[in-house]
This record gives sequence, C-alpha cells and structure tokens, in this order.
Amino acid sequence: MAAVSSLSFSAIGQTSGDRKLNVSSSRHLSSNFEGFRFRTCFLHHSVGLRASTAASASVVRCMSTVTDVPPTVSETKSSFLKAYKRPIPSVYNAVLQELIVQQHLMRYKKTYSYDPVFALGLVTVYDQLMEGYPSDEDREAIFQAYINALKEEPQQYRADAQKLEEWARAQTSTSLVEFSSRDGEVEAVLKDIAERAGGKGSFSYSRFFAVGLFRLLELANATEPTVLEKLCAALNINKRSVDRDLGVYRNLLSKLVQAKELLKEYVEREKKKREEKSESPSANEAIKKCLGEYQYLS
Repeated sequence: MAAVSSLSFSAIGQTSGDRKLNVSSSRHLSSNFEGFRFRTCFLHHSVGLRASTAASASVVRCMSTVTDVPPTVSETKSSFLKAYKRPIPSVYNAVLQELIVQQHLMRYKKTYSYDPVFALGLVTVYDQLMEGYPSDEDREAIFQAYINALKEEPQQYRADAQKLEEWARAQTSTSLVEFSSRDGEVEAVLKDIAERAGGKGSFSYSRFFAVGLFRLLELANATEPTVLEKLCAALNINKRSVDRDLGVYRNLLSKLVQAKELLKEYVEREKKKREEKSESPSANEAIKKCLGEYQYLS
C-alpha cells in the first residue's frame, strides 16, 4: 500500500477457534500467539452509525431494522458455522472468530447504520487478513457466510467498496480532500459523513472507518503526510484517533505475517515428511525385487 504514515497492508497467517485444524502443530502456532487477541488489538472499539435526515438520496444506507431481541453472539457464530461447514486453518479462524464477535456488537447497537467508508474498511481488513488463503473460492465463500451471519448483504459491501476504490483511483491528493466542492455519488457519501461527524447527525467513529480512509489515500496515491490531516479535517474526524488506529492495524498485520511464516514452514516440513514416507515403500519394493531376482539367478 502507499506509504502514508509508513503503513503496510501486507498480510497474514492461519486459523484456530471453534473449528479444529487438521494439522498437528496448531498447538505450537497457538502458543506463539497465546497473548494475541484480535479484540484488544484492533476491533475492541465498537461502532454505531445512524443516517441523518439531511442525507442525500444518493447515499445508500442500511439502517438496523432490529425491533425484537437481537440474536446473541453465539447465534451469529452458529449461523456462520452452518453456512460455511468446511474447516478453516487455525490462525485465520482465530482472527475471523474475533472479527465476527466484534462486528456483531457493532451491528446490533441501536445507533448502527451501514456506511460505505466503514464497508470499505471492513472489506480491506478482511481481504488483508485472509490474504494467502489456500483457495480464493473458499475465501469468498467465507466472506459471504460471515456477512450473511450478521444479517447484512455481502454483495453490498463488495459493491460499495469497489465503487469507492474506483473513485479514489481517479483522484489526486488535492481532489480527494476537496470532495465538498463537487457533485457525485461518492462525494455525496463523504459530504453526509462530514455533516454527521460535524454534529448535524449521529456519527460514531470506528477503526474500520479509519482503515477505509487510509484505503482511499492509498488508491489516490496520496503519500504526502499532510493529506490525511486535510481529509480528516474535511470530514470532521479526529486525526489522532485515525493515526492511533492505523498504528494498531499495522501491528496486527505484522503479527499475522509472522504467523503466516510459521504456517508456511510447518506445511513445508509436513510435505517433506510425506514425501520421505512415500519414497520409503518404493525403496523397499525395489530392494525386495532385487533380492528376488538375485535368489532366482542363484
């Protein structure tokens, strides 16, 4: 990713959680990250967003429609496990389960409403955390099950994230922070956020939102340190909070990269062991054949 605040979005590792990893060294990997909890590192900060009455009609927002007792965390996790029944490697699964728990808490707050920049941040986090997953098809199936378990639309998350990414690629450092002077669908989204964050509506900052902002900067190739400050000012967002949360995310990814390396080393060792075992019977058969031919000739 672009060098804003020297952040890197290189990613990740493996999995543990409600499912068993079918590799014997999962205990070893878990021990290396016993103290690492995704909740305390990145997602402990809950979010609540509400649409303002002054929001533009072009701003798509999904208000929480929960009127009865919301589902429990266990029910949300159960819905995910029913939707995706295949085992997930432990380092990936450990982080994923924490992600589900924390977004469940955000999702069922009374003040929650869907936000495109928040969606961009979540999609960015998910894709970075699941980078290197053995199957692209399974990775997307997990995302679908994850968002559906929260009773939201995975297609909307992907579509809005893609829309913001395409918009950001067409921006410069200057145009990115001057969104309020232009018309457009994404500009309307950002204007609405600025109004709500400025006190004209309900807005609750989250770390996913911070990652979404950084993603916009990255795609616009806005590497100047002052651009993030100007964008935060234009959106009425506290830059110190953004800097803090992006630092936390950077540390998270660093730890997950280490976990990924451990997993890679383990897989290579196991592969080598299997190859050695498969070669041994062949060698034994060759020896027996030679001995048989020798006895026959004798």
